[in-house]
Amino acid sequence: METESEPYVRLATLRQLHQVVAELNTARSLADTLQTVVDGIVRGLGYELACVNLVRPDGDLVVAAFAGDPAAEALITGRVGSRAAWERRLTMGEGWDGLRFIPHTEGWVLLEDDVPQWHTEGPDPRFQDEWHPEDRLYAPMYATGGELLGVISVDRPRNGRRPGAWGREALQMYAFQAAIAISNARLRANMQRALVRLEREQQALRASEESFRQAFEYAPSGMAIAEMGGDQHGRLLRTNDALCRLLGRPASVLRRYSFSDLVHPEDIGTLLRTSAEGGRAELRLGRRDGTYVWVSLRNSVVADAADGPRFLLTHVEDIEERKRHELQLAHRASHDSLTGLPNSAELRARLGARLCRRPQSVRAGAVEALDAAFEGRAEGTGAGAGVGTGEHGYDGFAAPGAAGGSGGGEGFEFPGDFSGGFPGQPEGPYDHHVHTVAPASDIDDGTKGLAVLFCDLDGFKSINDRFGHHTGDAVLIEVARRLTTGVRDGDTVARLGGDEFVVLADGLGAADAADLAVRLRNAIIPPIRVDGRAVRVGASFGIGWASCGMSADEVLRSADQRMYIEKRSRSKAHRRAG
Repeated sequence: METESEPYVRLATLRQLHQVVAELNTARSLADTLQTVVDGIVRGLGYELACVNLVRPDGDLVVAAFAGDPAAEALITGRVGSRAAWERRLTMGEGWDGLRFIPHTEGWVLLEDDVPQWHTEGPDPRFQDEWHPEDRLYAPMYATGGELLGVISVDRPRNGRRPGAWGREALQMYAFQAAIAISNARLRANMQRALVRLEREQQALRASEESFRQAFEYAPSGMAIAEMGGDQHGRLLRTNDALCRLLGRPASVLRRYSFSDLVHPEDIGTLLRTSAEGGRAELRLGRRDGTYVWVSLRNSVVADAADGPRFLLTHVEDIEERKRHELQLAHRASHDSLTGLPNSAELRARLGARLCRRPQSVRAGAVEALDAAFEGRAEGTGAGAGVGTGEHGYDGFAAPGAAGGSGGGEGFEFPGDFSGGFPGQPEGPYDHHVHTVAPASDIDDGTKGLAVLFCDLDGFKSINDRFGHHTGDAVLIEVARRLTTGVRDGDTVARLGGDEFVVLADGLGAADAADLAVRLRNAIIPPIRVDGRAVRVGASFGIGWASCGMSADEVLRSADQRMYIEKRSRSKAHRRAG
């Protein structure tokens, strides 16, 4: 390349080295940088052939750039050599500071390995420092951390000699600068890919946000975003037009509220139980006009960022029509289609809700209660007699080991385990059921109970036979109205079937029940006008009493029997009003 006795040649080479190094930093991409590296070696360092073997992510090296021979470039560019073969080469031959020279006398063993190679035929060297066609010179390139970045391979110096000290130093310096340029090009490429990826992600995010906005704003059903946690938990942050129309309130007004401010008071518990991810509820929300609409709420939690605040996304669906239909179906199943009164099934359900299977103990004095307690101990059954607590009939058993009763009654300590209660009753001694009691006789002794008035119409069959079912239906409707008008709010009037009605009236004594029966009978007696014709029916009432320990059918049967007794006790003329 030059002789040590020619300083001006070294100066010219240094200028060329400076120029080709400067060009390394002008390349715009990694591929351009790699090509600039090999072109600079051929143009500025005096070699006819040069290539860059770049380390791939898997550790093997690929021929990434080639300069000096188009045929050789087409043959080996893109071919891969294993990392093990390259490590073997970088430990053979002679180490020239940062370079590795493998003379042809040693390199013949490398002809069969998998590293891409290109050789030109030529004569054997005639003197010691002459370049042989099978000589190999490598300049490893290392990253800042010492990791192998790639290897520059050169061949066929133009002066035909092995490089001297100055040529070796120049190649080593160039390899060092090439490693920096390649690292920078890779960094720029990674940054460009990251920027492109970030831009795509931002575009996707913007598109996703726009899709969500449009889906939110133009959804046919109501949508709302509310805060989660903190002092403002549940406050509405954003609502769509459908929800505003549903509730009759503008979005600016809804932002002052939370769902708990809008929900029906009876549904607040349902709302609180479902204010969580995946929660679902059916409840009523208040409109601006003061009415309520049935809606279905479905909640899901949305995070604003990886560690940002969380929001509650609520889907509000109008189910008013479905709910009305369900209520209509439920009403039809539990009410008489003609009169609108509760039917037989609903009557039994309401009556059964007041009864339990445990018979109410007869109220006794302290002496009788003690006798019952000691009798139970003697029999070894572990059960004692209950002590009544007054007209409401709360369970008066004392807890095992306790000295007193509950609810103001007298309690006694009984032996045995009371946790199971009576057979068939899962409740313990302190269940909260209020026992239904009945007066001991028809004489009013001050006991208040659940009166069951069984009503059977007198003379109704003859109206049906003479005037037809249309008139009979009109009579039943009017009788139902008169019965409903004659009872208190909270009492139940039900149609058992045919011309039979039942009234449930709680909190009555024997005299109160008798007075109520008289009032209702007198309300039924006046003529009923149907299609311009006046007809009259009478009524027979039997008064029964519901009591714990009885079934609903037993209670109704008792009232029915008393009704027939009352009906037979009067003459036919007295039974029928006209």
